[in-house]
Amino acid sequence: MGLLITRDDFTEDEFARFSERLSDQLDVLGTLASLPGFGEGPATVGAELELFLVDPAGLPLSANREVLARTVDRRFTVELDRFNLEFNASPCPLAGRPFTALADELAGALVEITRAAREQGGRIVPIGILPTLRREDLTAAELTDVPRYRALGKRIRRLRGGPFHVRIHGEDPLVLDTDDVAMEGAGTSFQVHLRVPPQSFSRYYNAAQIATIPALAASCNAPILIGHRLWDETRIALFRQAVDDRLDAPAAFHPPSRVSFGYGWARDGAAELFAESVRLHAPLLPVLGSEDPRQTLAAGGVPGLAELRLHHGTVWRWNRAVYDPGSGGHFRIEYRALPAGPTVVDMLASAAFLLGATLGLAPDVDRLLPAYPFELARHAFHRAAQHGLDAVVPFPCDEAPSPRATPIVTLCERLLPLARSGLVGAGVLESEADRFLDVFAARVRSGQTGARWQRAALAALRGRHAHEEALRRMLAQYEERAASGEPVHTWAPVEGGAQNNPMTDSPIRS
Repeated sequence: MGLLITRDDFTEDEFARFSERLSDQLDVLGTLASLPGFGEGPATVGAELELFLVDPAGLPLSANREVLARTVDRRFTVELDRFNLEFNASPCPLAGRPFTALADELAGALVEITRAAREQGGRIVPIGILPTLRREDLTAAELTDVPRYRALGKRIRRLRGGPFHVRIHGEDPLVLDTDDVAMEGAGTSFQVHLRVPPQSFSRYYNAAQIATIPALAASCNAPILIGHRLWDETRIALFRQAVDDRLDAPAAFHPPSRVSFGYGWARDGAAELFAESVRLHAPLLPVLGSEDPRQTLAAGGVPGLAELRLHHGTVWRWNRAVYDPGSGGHFRIEYRALPAGPTVVDMLASAAFLLGATLGLAPDVDRLLPAYPFELARHAFHRAAQHGLDAVVPFPCDEAPSPRATPIVTLCERLLPLARSGLVGAGVLESEADRFLDVFAARVRSGQTGARWQRAALAALRGRHAHEEALRRMLAQYEERAASGEPVHTWAPVEGGAQNNPMTDSPIRS
């Protein structure tokens, strides 16, 4: 976020000064956003992909820094746990063939990181949660040894004042306590960015919130955590609990979580969401910069607002506002709910639907909001994560009473033409929109997401193998199919017999 974090301990004075700078930078951001012409420019898209490293047995390989040392591709970086990596794609124009451009870039990057991982005795897996994770893989010893992650863990533990409680319902309910934030590294995502104009940010952001509900349900790929069959997208439940800094002591009210779908519909633009982050959540990383943002603004420059961006980056909304001082300064929506995997084409198909539905809904979203109480939208988001394509969610309609219970499959089918018109209206070529939306539509019709394939594969293998062995074999079959590049809705079911090893030298193709 623009500030280098070199240590993991801070003084109370540093926290106080940091909070003062946050308030000051909020005022500057509000002024900046109101300037005529600020943030105008062509729409762009970008992406971040988080990945797992695994060893020859399919278990997590704690060697992210060693793998990075074997590649010259600086678009890769470490993530929270030592078996996580992240790739940051280059932004590209939304008009034209953006998803093909991203698919080509991701496929090339996976070839390179697969080579580097192989030299370290491992391989790469894009999946929402690695099914072979064990409890001992999610402890403080597995945190990547960099000051940022050590500082995050220390501060969150201090604010919380006790262990983190993980309680997730499912076929095999999970109940455990942990003393560190390393559990958060169990989930990996495919995050998409969309640059939007500041003057209409609220419309696009609210549309993104609505579009995320069906997009997530049709993209689930994380049904298993530490051997427990839980939600179709267990990441959503896990992340909130794994970094929950709220005190355990009984309180007269339920304070807001750092990980959330949000607190209400956006009304006053991106600056409003930054203000919520500052006012609702204590600082975690009080690293102080040297810029005087008011002086920068007065001189006609674009202030970096590094402290504000750093703090906002420690409040993990599933859709997050982003301020970027680059390219003359602009705002983006960061979509954080989609899981990693199974294939590049699956991820880009989900992104095409999500962005297209956002663009298609935005012009009319203000009419929808009075018919859609925010609490019901938040409920729909969590039901989508829990039940995937089987979810039935409240969704607004034109005639009272609204909202009404709507099957997710029906909702996806209803929004697909709107997603297409949204993409094409933004300059995406018709053939490009059709290529990726057709994959998404076929997945919805088939009923087979990554999560559903994993559940069915595990059930077949458990008929002949012990649970842990079945998980390992299921992952091997997942990797083999993903390496083919074929979208998940075309994957054949797994038989219960002996399986061959995966094609460990093959990257996940587009």
